[in-house]
Amino acid sequence: MELLDNPVRAYAWGSRTVIADLLGQPVPSAHPQAELWFGAHPADPSHLVHADGGRTSLLDALRTDPKQLLGRDRAQRWDGTLPFLLKVLAADEPLSLQAHPSLDQARTGFASEDAAGIARDAPDRNYRDPNHKPELICALTTFHALVGFREPAATVRLLRALDVPELDGHAELLTGQPDADGLRALFTTWITLPQGMLDTLVPALQEGCVKLAGGDGEFSTEARTVLELSELYPGDAGVLAALLLNRVTIEPGEALYLPAGNLHAYLAGAGIELMANSDNVLRGGLTPKHVDVPELLRVLDFDAAPPPVLTGAAEDGWFRYDTPAEEFLLRRFDAATAAAQPTPVPEGGPRILLCTSGSVCVRSPRRELELSRGASLWLAASDTEVAVVPRADDTQLFLASDGLGGS
Repeated sequence: MELLDNPVRAYAWGSRTVIADLLGQPVPSAHPQAELWFGAHPADPSHLVHADGGRTSLLDALRTDPKQLLGRDRAQRWDGTLPFLLKVLAADEPLSLQAHPSLDQARTGFASEDAAGIARDAPDRNYRDPNHKPELICALTTFHALVGFREPAATVRLLRALDVPELDGHAELLTGQPDADGLRALFTTWITLPQGMLDTLVPALQEGCVKLAGGDGEFSTEARTVLELSELYPGDAGVLAALLLNRVTIEPGEALYLPAGNLHAYLAGAGIELMANSDNVLRGGLTPKHVDVPELLRVLDFDAAPPPVLTGAAEDGWFRYDTPAEEFLLRRFDAATAAAQPTPVPEGGPRILLCTSGSVCVRSPRRELELSRGASLWLAASDTEVAVVPRADDTQLFLASDGLGGS
């Protein structure tokens, strides 16, 4: 059981307040702070802070003694690596439109690009590792996102409400075939349009959105979102693609699970993100980065389904967010709703504990540590009989583990 020192990632879309405030640093920060990483990602691992003040990279520690830190069964199952990456994500501007591959797609794509001699750090590389990247986002603040393809009949209503003559011919692709195949045809048409046509269609779309955005009708929020995206990314095919996606808002404590093939873009807000430890992203727009259209189309899932909002299932003083992913499981602790004090920390494999509000005493048979807001703790598989005692009524904790369960 050791404290963690964690890296902050600076991207242009990040916040100058959320992460700095969480860590007790000056606000606003000098540069946008987009993500705070907790884990053993090779690009930027956390560091264990020892009782004597020394520091060890968590990545190096796992390489040295995977069986002790992960447990014998996990060390074998995860090939000596930490299978998940925990983040605090803080977005003041939209992220790129993107999707992630399945495990089979990632393995095939990684091997193919290796065989083609594409450097693993090349800007036009799609697969930087042979792993998939399912992910979960749990809101810390009101959180806005585009998630998955909207039910086609609703999108047909939106396109008709926009009443943009320049889009009529395109809209017929979906009107005549309101199903997954129609969505694929329309999305493919839009994302492959020549820039000259985009420079005509996007301004025409803006005019249609202005008419819808001013009211409180069925698609007013969608229209305002498209207007915001078109101002940030003029002439980008992703602005058109955004018309096809579900516009979702979740409140603190609510979460979204994004499986392989789900086209999405986080728009604004702060949240706890937990994912498989991978860098594989297929982008679809709203970005100056590489967009590989054929590969994106290969991984996208066009079957429309409303994105489920997860609230967490109560379990022994914690709320757990169950997903199909074996690589991760997120739990949330709120002192205000916890009946028992102290509250045992669920066991099973390696875990990372993060305090996002208040403060807490973490006790084990061998050690006792105080965590304040923004502080985090590494719990190895061998750290058992650990319990938390909140020091404030507003104490909130998040616990990341793999999804295998057991001890």
